[in-house]
This record gives sequence, C-alpha cells and structure tokens, in this order.
Amino acid sequence: MVHEIDRRTLLAGLGLAGVTGLAAPGLASADPAGTRADDPLDLEFRIREKYRPFDLIAPRFVQYDSTVGRVRSTLVDTGVRPRAPYGSVLVEVRSLDGAVVAGLVGDRTVLGAYYGANATIEVDGEVVASTPASLVAPFGFAVVVNENAVTVLADPTGTGTGWQPLVTSRDPVHQRIDLRVPDVLGQLNYGYGGRGDALLGRVRAGYFGQAGVRDPHVVQHADGRPYIRDGKLYLTLTNAGLGFFQQAHWAVWTLDLADPTRLEQVATLFFARDGVVLGDHAGQIVYDRGRFVVAMSSWGDFDFRGVHIRHATTTANVLSGVHVLATEPLPLPTSVSSWDPALTRIGGRWHVAFVESPAQQPAFVFHPALAVGPRGADYAEGLSLAGADTSVDQTEGTILQRFGSTWHVLASDGDARQYKVYDLRMRLLGTLNAPYGTNIPHPMVVPDGPGWWLLTFDGTQYAEPVLGYGGHGDFIVMRG
Repeated sequence: MVHEIDRRTLLAGLGLAGVTGLAAPGLASADPAGTRADDPLDLEFRIREKYRPFDLIAPRFVQYDSTVGRVRSTLVDTGVRPRAPYGSVLVEVRSLDGAVVAGLVGDRTVLGAYYGANATIEVDGEVVASTPASLVAPFGFAVVVNENAVTVLADPTGTGTGWQPLVTSRDPVHQRIDLRVPDVLGQLNYGYGGRGDALLGRVRAGYFGQAGVRDPHVVQHADGRPYIRDGKLYLTLTNAGLGFFQQAHWAVWTLDLADPTRLEQVATLFFARDGVVLGDHAGQIVYDRGRFVVAMSSWGDFDFRGVHIRHATTTANVLSGVHVLATEPLPLPTSVSSWDPALTRIGGRWHVAFVESPAQQPAFVFHPALAVGPRGADYAEGLSLAGADTSVDQTEGTILQRFGSTWHVLASDGDARQYKVYDLRMRLLGTLNAPYGTNIPHPMVVPDGPGWWLLTFDGTQYAEPVLGYGGHGDFIVMRG
C-alpha cells in the first residue's frame, strides 16, 4: 500500500539542467533549453493537437515503386523483401476482368486476391479466408502482413485515403507457414499480378507503417535529458498493426516541437529471439556513452502466458533505418510478468521503472514498480525493488521524469482515470492536472523551453468489427 506524503517536502529543489541532443559521431547536438523549477502537481496540461497517423507503407520505407500497365495471368516477383514479417503491397487497379493478387511470392505464396465478388487470402494456392466484396475499378487494393496475420484491404475511392479491411486471417495462415522464421521469410519477396486481364497503375511495396500509435516514450540520455536534434524530439511509439498485440511493432519517430502536427517515422525496429523475428514494442531507447540501450516488452508473441521485459545494447544508430536486434530478458526483481520499462541513471545509480502484472487471465492485473541498481553498476546489474504501488491493478505506462531537481515516477491509472505521480520510493504524491482520455494513456511528460509537453494516445480503434481489438490509437499532444 502506498501513502500520501507532503509533496512540498519532496518537490523542493532548484532548476532542471538544459535539454541537449545526442553527442555522438555523426549526430548533432541541440542547444540547451534553459532551466526551470517546477512542481508537477501545479502544472496544468491542455490538449493542443490530436490526430491519427495512418500509413499502410511507412513513407520513408518504400522498397518498391513502379507503374505497371496491363498484366494477363501474371505473377510478378519484385525481387525485394522485408527483413521482418511486417510489409505491405499496394496496387492501383484501373480496370479488371478477372482477379488482382498481391502478397509474398517465391517457392511458396502468401497472397490476397480479389475476383468476382470475393476477397480471399491464400497460402500456397489454398484459400484460408474469404468474404464477399463489391469493388468497381478504379480502386486501390492492398495486402498487409503483420507477423503471421494477413489482411486484404480496398480503397474504393482510389485516392489512397479510404482504406478499409475486407478480410483478415492469422491462425489459419500460421498453421500453414510461419513468416516469423528468417529462413522462411528469406525465401519470399513482395509480389503482385493478375489472373485474367488486369490493368494496373502504380504498385508500391515496403514496410508496414501503422493504423495508429501508442505507448510514447522519449529517446533520452542516460541522465534523463531528452534527445532533440534540429528542433525535433525523438521518441519511440508502438505502431498499431491490423489486429491484436502481435500485429503491432516498434518504431522511432520525430516530433517537430515548432509544429507538433509534424510527426515522422525515421526508424523501424524488430527483435530476434527464440528462432523468430518479432515486433516487440512498448519500451525505451537510452543513449549512454557511445551505445544505445534498447529495452522493450515481449508483446510480439503474446499468447496470455506472460510478458517480460527484454533488452539489448548496440552502437548502431537505431534512430534511423531498419534494424533487427537480438535481445535477452532484463533481470528485474520480480517473479511475475512485466512491461513498459523506463531507464534513467540518477545519482550514479540506474533506476528502472516498470509494470508488474501478476495475472493476464481471466483479466489483466498490473501496477507500477521501481527497481534501483548499485552505485556504479550497469543498468542490468544487481537491480533491487525500491517500491511498488500494489493498491492499484490497472496502472501502467511508467515514466521517469525530473521536475525541478526532484525525480518522479509517472504512471497511468485506468480505473481512477488519472495520471499518478510518485516519488522514488513509489509513495503517491498526487496526480497530474491533465485530460484523461480512453484506454490507459501514458503520461509522457517532457520539458521544452519554459514549458512542458505531455505526449499520449487514446483508445480510438481502426475497423474493429473486422480486425478486432488492437488497432488503436490517436496521437495526442498536450502543452503544460
């Protein structure tokens, strides 16, 4: 049980050191942003922007782009493939007398097709899912692979702005082929074509983008300073997939602090473990003395048998490009499931905030906790539990943030509909004065000049009747 204590005693302090960028070869530094002396409980946040990032192919991650023309009973192998099973093929259909197909091709095929009045998903020529559909050319046709889930979408407007899923399938696909296995995916390329007579326009293929975003966490230095370069704040987001948790993956984005409607994906991250490549997500990236510490939650193969936090270190610039990183479990002082890691070195000791979850069935139960390492040890060495708020059971999204000279743990209480503020012994100080939306939005508070940002998300779903739960949410920017 946590206890309310005198917040003035704990929050007394001087200023916060200025924000700087990543000081590493090839990466520029931002100028200091000044000092402040703030009490988080005195701040008032208001929503400044709310919008929905949505891209079937992430704009910077197009791998194939061609104008095609007429195809007759042809299946085109593009010769390019994704490094992880998170890719899309988008086809402009100008006229159709027969079928249009797209997906992954090679010695085996995983395809979506539209012909007659049906949209289908096929594995090696066998139809595993089908639904009636009525499309009139010109229209957009897309096949998306997220993990082992395959989804067929159409844009009846033909503008690229009206995508709606027609049919999706995961388990029947997985029973026939496991796209997460590198040797399997490595034999498949993006492909498209027609059966009968089809006139195609532009065809694009590349890494899947997102149906929404969630779990924002700012990229930071080990001492907690956010990484800002050329006025852009770097942060990680979970890119919502077309389906449940396994269909999501992790990406690095930039947010233009002068125009917070400008959110741009700059890196895509995947993780190798247990012989497969997954889209683990909901974590944090920390730069520390020439290396990146990358910590994430094992949602990529979630099957209600537990979740845990994993980690890796690398000198590769994970803030740009596509990366597949090998990971291992982070040795936390808990015997139950865990997720949402937040790491900062405070006073020479690594602090790791996280979520403990003693149960995921019949219902999720989870609360915030904090671990601390010995002075001078690395972030994964000798962590011991500093405290946990076991009085709550729907609280996640742990964030470590300094206000003035005092560090706090922030977390989101889905039952109370509040952003809670704790000290470094996990004693409750109070709550943030900020709008609380749907789902369990994370309180990613970050300093900027004389004020503060609060970056979060909501539970707005995308096409839930077809895709089920998991395709959320809208991105929300608040100013304090």
